[in-house]
Amino acid sequence: MALSGIQIYKLLPQTNCKDCGFPTCLAFAMKLAAKQAELDKCPHVSEEARAQLAESAAPPVRLVTISADGREVKAGNEIVLFRHEKTFYNPCGLFIRLYDDEPLDEVKARAEEAAAYSVDYVGRSLTIDGFAVQATGAGEQFAAAVEAILSVAKLPLILIADDPAVMSKGLEAAAGTKPLICGATPDNWQGFAELAKTHDAPMAIRADSLSALAALTEKIKEAGVQDIVLDPGVRDLRSSLALNTLIRRMALKKTFRPLGYPIISFPEECVEDEGLVPIAAVQAIAKYGGFIVLDRFSPATIYPLLVLRSNIYTDPQKPIQVLPGIYEINAPQADSPVMVTTNFSITYFSVANEVDSSGLPGWLLVADAEGMSVLTAWAAGKFDAEKIAKTVKSTGIADKVAHRKVIIPGHVAVLLGELEEELPGWEIKVGPREAVDLPAYLKAGAWQ
Repeated sequence: MALSGIQIYKLLPQTNCKDCGFPTCLAFAMKLAAKQAELDKCPHVSEEARAQLAESAAPPVRLVTISADGREVKAGNEIVLFRHEKTFYNPCGLFIRLYDDEPLDEVKARAEEAAAYSVDYVGRSLTIDGFAVQATGAGEQFAAAVEAILSVAKLPLILIADDPAVMSKGLEAAAGTKPLICGATPDNWQGFAELAKTHDAPMAIRADSLSALAALTEKIKEAGVQDIVLDPGVRDLRSSLALNTLIRRMALKKTFRPLGYPIISFPEECVEDEGLVPIAAVQAIAKYGGFIVLDRFSPATIYPLLVLRSNIYTDPQKPIQVLPGIYEINAPQADSPVMVTTNFSITYFSVANEVDSSGLPGWLLVADAEGMSVLTAWAAGKFDAEKIAKTVKSTGIADKVAHRKVIIPGHVAVLLGELEEELPGWEIKVGPREAVDLPAYLKAGAWQ
């Protein structure tokens, strides 16, 4: 069972040396109890106390990492059920499954296409995380598929096979990477556990019930494998949602260590209708999937899933921001318009993308509004006349343009009078309320 903050405090040095980064040992103990700090931050804890605290200080969901060629996918270390309580830390990995019974040229082509996919979203590059390789035949065939994929895309792998002997061949082909070994059950786990120890790789286990799954994790830990991923075994939307949620609750609320591991999900196995696959994938992303395996790669499907994941795993207390300053769009000149907005990433990219796609040049001044959108920042007093005027003056835009006109968002037209006082000599223009209307506004010359 987890120790309380006071129980942990009694095992610490109690010197208040601050070497851990916290003001007192009690504060550090409280963070340890809340799973918000690591015991290793205290350099002075005794070995005896460390042994007693290790289990209590461990995250309720163990961190599991797979990697290849410097790319890592991590799952676990989560400490809350809902992101608004604090945040989710390790974005779930999205993997595309390829089968070893397909022609190798086709396997390579599919892997290359999926690995090359990249789309920019509010300044972030969204890509898939890796591939799941499914064995359907002999070990040599499995190994050939793994080698083919790695020859064109050195991304993290999930290796799926029912036979430890077949898995062994796949692991040999994946030498130099750290894949997830998937396929262990209560009937064959010993062989997979030996492979996990030999190759220093995590292993995924599947069972027909949570009690059987919990019992299996204990056996595997005793066998010397610590990095485990759970497959609840069910393959329908309702049961997947219920069991994923129950596993997470048991790990976080009850500190039930036998279920304190990341979850692997197979959305396409949970639905019969192909059109429901995105819904199943959305459920897996939102409800505690750590590694998510999709059978098909399609930009139309993967893009919204990547965006959803990005939004869910963004710290709700730290909005995505861009740096304040001047941004040049389409090589602006001295007679190009000057626009101002906030440094909330979605707001910035909405404005910048609209102007860029129109082909019109312009200067975009981004004010520091603590990562808030225009209306939110205005309501919070973070995007007012004084802040806008300071942005105009501090960026040096006056030295780059021959005119003295600045366009403000239509949502803050109420600031017009105050801005004219803050920026004497400048003509304040009220632009459209929405970014999508900005190109038409600029083309019409309404700002001139």
